[in-house]
Amino acid sequence: MLRKILVTLVLSVGLMAGEVSLAVAANLGDVIEVLKKEFMQTHPDTKVSSVLGSSGKLSAQIIAGAPYDVFLSANMKFPENLYNDGIATNKPIVYASGALAMMSVKGLDLSRGITIVNDAKAEKISLANPKTAPYGTATVEALKNAGVYNKTEPKLVYAESISQAVQFATTAADIGFVNKSAFYSDKMKAFVEGKDWVAVDTKLYKPIAQGIVLLKKAEKNAEAKAFYDFILSAKAQKIFKDFGYVVNE
Repeated sequence: MLRKILVTLVLSVGLMAGEVSLAVAANLGDVIEVLKKEFMQTHPDTKVSSVLGSSGKLSAQIIAGAPYDVFLSANMKFPENLYNDGIATNKPIVYASGALAMMSVKGLDLSRGITIVNDAKAEKISLANPKTAPYGTATVEALKNAGVYNKTEPKLVYAESISQAVQFATTAADIGFVNKSAFYSDKMKAFVEGKDWVAVDTKLYKPIAQGIVLLKKAEKNAEAKAFYDFILSAKAQKIFKDFGYVVNE
């Protein structure tokens, strides 16, 4: 009898704990860990798992039935499509806006601005794939608006996601277009603004508004709703701001 009671208690605790599965845009690779840790302060028994990737690929996985509860995209387009298709429970809300940066570990003079991509020494220019990664889309837009895209296109090297674009920019590429928020992480703080990287003129591309949606799978998942609400809270917004994102205040 006692054993039966203990088993029931264990099962009850397991059910109470709850799980939340996140599909997370690659540019959030560092900040999502801080956000998860902060969420756990008030939800210590909740297991929060996250998968990083380009927003386009994550969206395709969700459409194919991947069991995610919450989708944090790098744009509004993909979550809007999910909502319109009845896969998300709510219209996407902007949780933060990102910005583009240009970096070089090859000693190129970044003070010249985006036109540096036409330099003869800039033989390989990395960016995230514009077909699936919103930061890649913004990069192409910036290059076109600056009037340098046609000459630059043969030099472009496409990464699967913005996190891979950062990897390319810190290794093989002569110039890399990355998310500005990357430089707020501990592993990237060694790169100096004005020397190793500069922000891309925001007039050259549309604001990178990033949207969040609660997915159909999570309709009855109170913990997933709690995490969704947390992302929009003042505490989470401060964390985003600390990582270089623009937030509503």
